Amino acid sequence: MYIYKAAVIGAGAMGAEIAQVISYSGLPVILKDINDELVQKGLKHIREIYQKRVDKGKMSSVDLESKMNLIQPATGYEPLKEIDIVIEAVPEKMEIKKNVFQELDKICPSYTIFASNTSALSISEMARATARPEKVIGMHFFYPAHVMKLVEVIPGALTSEETTQTVTAFTESLRKIPVKVGECAGFLVNRLLMPYLNEAAFCLQEGADSVQKIDDTMVRFGMPMGPFTLVDNLGLDICYDVVQTLLKAYGERMKPAEIWQEMYTLKRLGKKNGIGFYNYSGDTNDDTISRLIRVIQDKLRVGAGPRARPNSEGQTQGSAPAFIPERLLFSMVNEAILCIEEKIANAWDIDMAMMAGVGFPQSTEGLLHYADSVGLDVILDQLKRFQQEHGIRFKPAPLLEKMVANGAVGKKAKRGFFEYV
Repeated sequence: MYIYKAAVIGAGAMGAEIAQVISYSGLPVILKDINDELVQKGLKHIREIYQKRVDKGKMSSVDLESKMNLIQPATGYEPLKEIDIVIEAVPEKMEIKKNVFQELDKICPSYTIFASNTSALSISEMARATARPEKVIGMHFFYPAHVMKLVEVIPGALTSEETTQTVTAFTESLRKIPVKVGECAGFLVNRLLMPYLNEAAFCLQEGADSVQKIDDTMVRFGMPMGPFTLVDNLGLDICYDVVQTLLKAYGERMKPAEIWQEMYTLKRLGKKNGIGFYNYSGDTNDDTISRLIRVIQDKLRVGAGPRARPNSEGQTQGSAPAFIPERLLFSMVNEAILCIEEKIANAWDIDMAMMAGVGFPQSTEGLLHYADSVGLDVILDQLKRFQQEHGIRFKPAPLLEKMVANGAVGKKAKRGFFEYV
């Protein structure tokens, strides 16, 4: 099946950017939301993206208008009568998404594919709300969608192979990189990313280092931005919802650091409202983070002997081991190995997804190439030490233990997750 016309439901930042990506490929697209004000806001965002390209000399003003003319605004479902694919980008709530698909079922022809941009929710559950489960699939773009190349393609339990192939080809036509991912809570990238972000939060609240210094350390490693800057860009509310989904699915090893709830309660959501782990209002006297760490440490009785207090950067001297990036990185490696065990993705796709979706440094060739370079035996030993110090979230994946026992420890053995000649 070839896609001739698409629609996006939800004109927020993500939906608008998906519509922009589709229009940029030369395909007509309908952008729908519940009222015209929201649709116009989405169109304004798209125009701003194109205007930046004009300002940089990458396209002309004529081209800008031509692309904008491909986008049809809508507030009802009637214009979607002859659409080949609909991508929903509504809030990350299962009932809202089900309701959207049920409304689409009434108006769209039987051949229309229903794709969800969900970052963590079950595709199969959404499909059960429709009369076309074989036509329902996950199509998870990464923010900002007009920049990030990765799209996770997630078939549900009853998704047909034809639907999967069509969406994969459609993704490639948008100049994106499709990676097929088995259905699980969090799918692939978010399932790997959340332990990384969560471990950064544990390190922070333990007093291992400050927000800024942890961010700086991970940027020096090669990440495009530090974990706290990333959370502020994604939106803490979005991360919070994903964490709750992962916690429900995977239990104690995905238990969030206490500071997430404290930040969520205070509505420190990040750049979207001007205040998160960083203060974007210019207030240099904001000491909320250090005060939160103090409260959390008092609750958890962190440290021994006289209580050390966080300094103005949120760093506690003498109460925790110094921050090391391996706590974050090995958390991701271990989760990636569990994904291989569960056949969620293979090693090559995991490395591609982490480079294209998260910005894992290309110099490493990807997360599992990085693991092979470090040595799987080294990682296993360190995970065991981390487990003793920090608990079940560091319990090594059985496949990792099996590979090390069989000598497949990475580059130095010429075999690990990849073969080395």
